[in-house]
Amino acid sequence: MNYNIRMGIPEMEDFWNSLCTKLEKGTLKRNDKILLKKLTKALKFLQNNPQYPGLRTHEIKKLSKRYGIKIWQSYLENNTSAAGKLFWVYGPNRKDITIIGIEPHPEDKKDGYEKIKLSSL
Repeated sequence: MNYNIRMGIPEMEDFWNSLCTKLEKGTLKRNDKILLKKLTKALKFLQNNPQYPGLRTHEIKKLSKRYGIKIWQSYLENNTSAAGKLFWVYGPNRKDITIIGIEPHPEDKKDGYEKIKLSSL
């Protein structure tokens, strides 16, 4: 089952558009190129199968409770300390996945999930 990937607004949409614009203009910095490559790869897996083993997708109950909707976390990369994470929800429409955050691995910090601010749908 293929899902439509959407960027949460306004923060995630702005972030994604900024990366794409810089890529088109040739002004994307090295770290942003690496991030875009990892993000694009993870989004392809997420689109095809949110439970793809390499994504290590799981619900973050603390965030689900705080926001009143199931919040899922998937890895941007594996076997890397402080690996980046995607935070996402199903919806708003059937077969939609909305990306609402990209963060470094929060478990590396005390009460890491308390500090995460997610984009609105």
